[in-house]
Amino acid sequence: MPKLFTTTLNRIFGGLNLLGLWIGLLSLRLVLGWEYFESGLEKFRGDNWFMDIQDKFPFPFSVMPPEISWQMATWFELAGGIALVLGLATRFFSVSLIILTIVAILSVHWPADWQSLSELARGYVITDDGHGNFKLPAIYLAMLLPLVLSGPGRLSLDHVFRTRQPAPAAEPSLLAHGQSASSNN
Repeated sequence: MPKLFTTTLNRIFGGLNLLGLWIGLLSLRLVLGWEYFESGLEKFRGDNWFMDIQDKFPFPFSVMPPEISWQMATWFELAGGIALVLGLATRFFSVSLIILTIVAILSVHWPADWQSLSELARGYVITDDGHGNFKLPAIYLAMLLPLVLSGPGRLSLDHVFRTRQPAPAAEPSLLAHGQSASSNN
């Protein structure tokens, strides 16, 4: 009985592992893609409020003109959101969005004043009650990390492009002698 049980579990987990290769990371990409695209769309349609917080940006963003920072944030969120949904340049956009999110945490979401870890923990919330609100951006960072480390998964343009690369070209010296590169007799 234990052998049958472990065999059944191995089959179930093997199937889940295979399903995870196709769907697991897709769920992260879809949620993150939507959230970042929506945030970029708000910036695209709204007024530049970065001028009001320019002094809170970490270096080197603190020395950039607020208009450039605004445009960079807007377009990285829009393009990054679309790219995550498609699974295109996933690692590049995930790293870019991690940097953008860290800047957002430090300049907008981090508590202004805290003296202890318990006071800092009061900022680990979704809404700001005067203690910061870095919970959601921290969750986004945790969700982006698997995309950086594992890539986008199999349901992605990155996977399609990676698996459809042409076979290596045959060596010219072998072709001149009428041999194929695969025959090594």
